[in-house]
Amino acid sequence: VPQRSEAWHTARLGRLTGSRAADMLAPLKSGGEAAGRRNLRVQLVLERLTGVSQENGFVSAAMQAGIDREPEALAQYEALTGQFVTETGFIQADGLMAGCSLDGHVGNFDGIVEIKCPLAATHLETLKTGIVPGEYLKQITHNLWVTGAQWADWFSYHPAFPDALQTKLVRVVRDEAAILAYDRAARAFLAEVQTELDAIRTMTALGETLTASAEPGGTR
Repeated sequence: VPQRSEAWHTARLGRLTGSRAADMLAPLKSGGEAAGRRNLRVQLVLERLTGVSQENGFVSAAMQAGIDREPEALAQYEALTGQFVTETGFIQADGLMAGCSLDGHVGNFDGIVEIKCPLAATHLETLKTGIVPGEYLKQITHNLWVTGAQWADWFSYHPAFPDALQTKLVRVVRDEAAILAYDRAARAFLAEVQTELDAIRTMTALGETLTASAEPGGTR
């Protein structure tokens, strides 16, 4: 389904996605759970419980500009690499409440493509360092985990730069140790979400039982 469509949002309900991988992996602070991790857990519980998205849907002008440039950036990637990219909607993981949205994949998911159209300052930093920012690297790890792909091409594009500096391609090769560590973290987190959801449903069932017993003719 088209990304950002109603069907796409429905497919994502209650699932751990690549865009929230950094929140899921947020380290403990002062002996407690990081706010981003806690908020993500609550969000997924609520989405599974209510069937309603808990995302605020806010898109800034800069974010919209980046979204609008994505088709142009994808064409630039294909021209640079000579690879044909198949666009994808939302990919659900087998047997887990997790999934990812790719900008595209190559071959039979031999590789995946992450297109970024960032602010000029961010693009400049990528040009200088050739390093994928940490938050995006966690997203790539998640997407490699879901798809089984062997590599991910992280492609930054900004049309305002001189021609030779408009694009920067960084290939991230699958690291099985990193994938295994992520798999353990994701499964543990998803188990926490399910445990909290089960507890709420148990409370609901108990409340319904108590209400029924208090009605005339109910069992006391």
